[in-house]
Amino acid sequence: MARKFFVGGNWKMNGTKESIDKIVEFLSAGPLDPNTEVVVGCPAIYMDYVRTKLPASIGVAAQNCYKAEKGAFTGETSAAMIKDVGCEWVILGHSERRNVFGESDQLVGEKVGFALQSGLKVIPCIGELLEEREAGKTTEVCFRQLKAIADNVSDWSRVVIAYEPVWAIGTGKTAT
Repeated sequence: MARKFFVGGNWKMNGTKESIDKIVEFLSAGPLDPNTEVVVGCPAIYMDYVRTKLPASIGVAAQNCYKAEKGAFTGETSAAMIKDVGCEWVILGHSERRNVFGESDQLVGEKVGFALQSGLKVIPCIGELLEEREAGKTTEVCFRQLKAIADNVSDWSRVVIAYEPVWAIGTGKTAT
């Protein structure tokens, strides 16, 4: 069975209830193509709010989750917590998580595996830095990141790979 066309929007660390209400109103008014799966990634503090406001046909993704069911991991969100507020998706390995917070390929892969085992759908992210692109290492970097993810995937029907090279974020340059 072929995958539906997929559109995901990551809000990063942006939003207030007022601005979220405007986005919800826009998305709810549509029309959205029924052959397109739409998912929004919102900050953890707003997941429950967004899930209760958006139609069920629009998915809501957490922007991160940890590789453990529970424990002394201050500030982390578990897969069970994500599911408890009615969300089915999680974004993992985003460039900010890798490059600002130091998440390794191995950790991202472990998080992907745990999220899938916990019943979530996963949007793992891959992409190279500008220096890696300029050095001709795009394929090498993306393959390394993807291998760590693939080694932990149990069900590809619940995975959508996001390619977002770091050099394209906020620069206006198109990833080609």
